[in-house]
Amino acid sequence: MAPYQFIERPTPFNSKGGSTLPIFAVTPAHIETGTIDPIALDWAKKAGYKAESGSLLLIPTEEGHLGGALFGLGINPSEQPYITGKLARTLPAGDWHIETAPLTANRLSLGFGLGSYRFDRYKSEKSSAPTLMIPRDADGADIKRQLAGVFLARDLINTPTNDMGPNELEAAFRGLAAHYKAEINVVSGDDLRQNFPLVHTVGRASADAPRLLELRWGKKGHRKITLVGKGVCFDTGGLDIKPASSMLLMKKDMGGAANVMGLALMIMDAKLKVDLRVIIPVVENSISANAFRPGDIYRSRKGLTVQIDNTDAEGRLILADALAYADEDAPDLLIDMATLTGAARVALGPDLPPFFTDDVELAQDLTEASLETDDPLWRLPLYAGYEKDIRAKFADITNAPAGGMAGAITAALFLKRFVSNTTSWAHFDIYGWAPSERPHSPGGGEAQAIRALYHHIRQSVR
Repeated sequence: MAPYQFIERPTPFNSKGGSTLPIFAVTPAHIETGTIDPIALDWAKKAGYKAESGSLLLIPTEEGHLGGALFGLGINPSEQPYITGKLARTLPAGDWHIETAPLTANRLSLGFGLGSYRFDRYKSEKSSAPTLMIPRDADGADIKRQLAGVFLARDLINTPTNDMGPNELEAAFRGLAAHYKAEINVVSGDDLRQNFPLVHTVGRASADAPRLLELRWGKKGHRKITLVGKGVCFDTGGLDIKPASSMLLMKKDMGGAANVMGLALMIMDAKLKVDLRVIIPVVENSISANAFRPGDIYRSRKGLTVQIDNTDAEGRLILADALAYADEDAPDLLIDMATLTGAARVALGPDLPPFFTDDVELAQDLTEASLETDDPLWRLPLYAGYEKDIRAKFADITNAPAGGMAGAITAALFLKRFVSNTTSWAHFDIYGWAPSERPHSPGGGEAQAIRALYHHIRQSVR
């Protein structure tokens, strides 16, 4: 199996024109009042169809051929805005169009597209899939770029580490940069020792050298946007080794990197007027004779010393050097994304990622963007009262406060120590994984917060 390379996925949309089959997306009220196509209504009543949320009823022609489909939206379609994602997995293969639907054209098309995702790279048998004609009143180009960003993030996370180690993640990063004619710089191996000592420390035990990837795109003078993503390609926990059950999903520990790459794709594809910078520290947290140890103390790029109280709290270490580097340029907006703490999952579950910021206006804008895009987010506090918990006995700060309480907040406070020049910074503690199938996702690697962030950034530079 060849390693993953950045590619443009084919879209699940039919742009060739020609004959397409109709889909009548309906609520129970449409059936009760008879306000749909008479043939579809007659068939629905004969079949006892109730238009329950996500239900599908195929409609035959008089000759017995497939003539269309009824798709149920339930009583309140707004409760599941991307319910049309189910269509992409339940419709027979063929070309379709939405005939009627009480949803916006953008929402129903994006829902179908999100639900169409398949990760079948390692499957011997490939299944055929339906395609949808994008309605004329939908923004097809923007829908496709959002899908491309989401699918890139999902692909990168779903790819196992034997095909997505530091070398392969760098290859995908280079491919993305080349596609959009962005500049790229890479510092790797022992060259990290002086300027990115924590990145080197965490990754030095791996057979694949640690590295820091940097991409620049856009025009100087435009709004400076910097994205930082945690790129731990696999996390054993280091010498504080994880139990086997906790390692099963550790291929997703580079989910922050995957998500900022997906977001960068959207920004560059939309040609937004920004000065974009993407920084990704890439490591594998492995075990060998030269692995870093509990009790070690290391000096960071910023000069702060860090006491290692748990080698499984490695993500914040590599982010510390990357954030310090990003902050030296004082961008107008600095975003970091990381699969950082289990505490965030305990607090909010797998589907609702928290974000942390002291910028009240940014927090409000991100909340509004989350609601407008149905890309869930929730703000948690950078509570100064917990600063005492990250103090270390023998160094400036510890990477693993004792007690385990408020773990997502103390991790965010740790990162905050490395951002001093930038006034508008937000940290996203994402899960990067959907444990089960949802209408807009088959489960597995997941893009989180990037559609909301793209919407916010797009609005801010208009």
